[in-house]
Amino acid sequence: MSALHTAERGSATWRLIKAESTLCVRDKVAPLWGIGFPLVLLIILGSVSDLRQPVEGSGGLTYFDLYVPVLILFNLAILATTSLPTTLAGYRENGVLRRMRTTPVGPARVLAGQLVANFAIAVVAMVLFVAVAGLGFGVDLPKHLPGFALAWLLAAAALLAIGLLVAALAPGRGPATAIGTVLFFPMMFFAGLWIPISQMHPLLRDIAHYTPLGAGMGAFQDAYLGHFPSAVPLLTLTAYAVVCAFVAIRRFRWE
Repeated sequence: MSALHTAERGSATWRLIKAESTLCVRDKVAPLWGIGFPLVLLIILGSVSDLRQPVEGSGGLTYFDLYVPVLILFNLAILATTSLPTTLAGYRENGVLRRMRTTPVGPARVLAGQLVANFAIAVVAMVLFVAVAGLGFGVDLPKHLPGFALAWLLAAAALLAIGLLVAALAPGRGPATAIGTVLFFPMMFFAGLWIPISQMHPLLRDIAHYTPLGAGMGAFQDAYLGHFPSAVPLLTLTAYAVVCAFVAIRRFRWE
């Protein structure tokens, strides 16, 4: 009976993950903003010849080379600050989590379903960005692929944990959107979206290294140059993932 019960719970979890993934795609926010907009921006930037100039202090990488990992982080950031928290906060606002709490399914599986759906979209986006940059504009793959994969996984964990934290603190969609927007633009600034990190003021550069996207960018850059990412950005991303997930779980309100 115990094995049968476990199998039924696993089947219910998988069905809920598929349902949440379908709803996530149907909602269009995550695919359009998490994949479509960054991909269009990548193609536009790749067509600008001035961005093929080497960036000082970047080990020979061009501006466009730097924008590829920035847009991969852009995808993670938009999912973490927009798609995930607004959906979960909307479920709380509409009483979905409260009703599911009284069923055998439980609201925790809703969290798992949302995390898996957003993670899957992030994987698709990352593969598309790397493929389009390589096949369309001649950007080399990261020279240290295992290091890049580890850095991406830690960056995804850190950003999705931040998204869960926003969802835990926001009572509804409106506040979740506001908090996510306030977080999104500073994080993208420190990722180097407007100014490459290497060209920032020394104080801003030091701050960037300890922000989630700045640490992710540092780890990505190491991997693109052929080195295993250094310990500081990896530990920074791990710390964000663990601390934000812990606080989100402790503070998460189902109703």
